[in-house]
Amino acid sequence: MIKLKENNNFYVITGGPGVGKTTLLEALKKRNYNMVPEIARELIKEQQKDNGTALPWKDKNLYKEMMFDRSIISFEETDKNAKTEKPIFFDRGFIDAICYADIIDSEIDGRMKSYAAHWRYNKNVFLLPAWKKIYETDNERKQDWKEAVLTSEKMSKTYKSYGYRIIEVPKMSINKRADFILEFIKMDNTEHKNTNAQQ
Repeated sequence: MIKLKENNNFYVITGGPGVGKTTLLEALKKRNYNMVPEIARELIKEQQKDNGTALPWKDKNLYKEMMFDRSIISFEETDKNAKTEKPIFFDRGFIDAICYADIIDSEIDGRMKSYAAHWRYNKNVFLLPAWKKIYETDNERKQDWKEAVLTSEKMSKTYKSYGYRIIEVPKMSINKRADFILEFIKMDNTEHKNTNAQQ
C-alpha cells in the first residue's frame, strides 16, 4: 500500500504547452527557490536523441507510462532530499501525466489513482492559462494552438478532480507573475497559521 505523503511546501506550476512555465520557474530559481524541472521535455529530448518511440507523436501510451513513472521518481527524490520548508516549485506534477492519459483516451490505472490520492502536493496549484501572444512551437512542443487551449482546460479539470484548488496566474510580466505566486503563498500560509491558532 502507498503511504500518505503530504508535502505542503511542494507547489506545482502547470498549464498547457507554451504558457511560460519554464521561464517563470527560472525567475523563481533566481530568487533562491528550489525548482524541479519538467519531466516531459527531458523525456522527449532523450527519446529523440536515442531514436526511441516514447513520444507523444509515436507511442503515446509508452510516453504516458514513462512520464508518470519518472514524475513519481522525481517527487520521491525531492521528498527524500528536501532540507527546507521554503516552497519548492515543480514544473508540472505527476497529475499532469494523468491528465495526458485522459486527453489521449488511455487507461488511468489503479496505481496512478492511488499515487494521486496518497502523494500530495500543496492543495493550491498554479495554472498558467493559454496565452496566444507568447505561444510558440519547437522540436519538443508540436501541439497547435487548439491543442494548447484544450490541454490547459483539461489540466484545470484534472487537478480539481483530485482535490486541488486551481489558482490562475494572470497574464503579465515574468517578474509580476513570480510576485503574484509568492504573495499568494505568503497570504495563504498566514491564513493557515491564524486558523490553527484559533482552534
